[in-house]
Amino acid sequence: MIKRKKRKKVCKIYLFRHGQTYYNKKRWFTGWRDSELTPLGIKQAKIIAKKLKNKKIDAAFFTRLSRSKETLKEVLKYHPECKILIQNDKMIERSYGRLQGKSHKKFIEKYGKKKFDIIHRSYNVPPPGGESIKMVEKRVRSFIKDLLVFIKKNNVNVALSAHGNSMRPFRRYFEKFSIKNMMKIKMPYDNYFEYNIKC
Repeated sequence: MIKRKKRKKVCKIYLFRHGQTYYNKKRWFTGWRDSELTPLGIKQAKIIAKKLKNKKIDAAFFTRLSRSKETLKEVLKYHPECKILIQNDKMIERSYGRLQGKSHKKFIEKYGKKKFDIIHRSYNVPPPGGESIKMVEKRVRSFIKDLLVFIKKNNVNVALSAHGNSMRPFRRYFEKFSIKNMMKIKMPYDNYFEYNIKC
């Protein structure tokens, strides 16, 4: 008698960014400031929710910031099966330090576009009192390591209500981006990324 190999279950990660906030709309450095969703941001969260409507979500992770919680709230309206909700700030947005709450435009007027691009899109250079993307990646990688253990141990599909700059290391890890390409990718407000994990 030929024994058939038992198929491993495939678990899912559904990764998405929060909708537009008032700071995003005004083009201010947001970071760890708690800026709420705009009406457009709520609409974008609802679009993500509808796109995930027919998926199965067993557990969901969010950060302490209201934009992460509010976006996840819209998604979970379609998922009464999701009983595990976990706050984890290892996937919180990048801290912009002393620039938080300040205008991109005023920064450029004072320091120039070149310095803005370095602060805004450099992998290694942190804003004054804030985090570089390299620093964000270190904590996100730690979160991913714990997340994969959690998924495999519990055989669950998970939703991650993340932030633009914390999504970069996620996507680099799962999509094998170089640092250069990771820093170029756009993070949509109204879509999600899906990854398969062998449980």
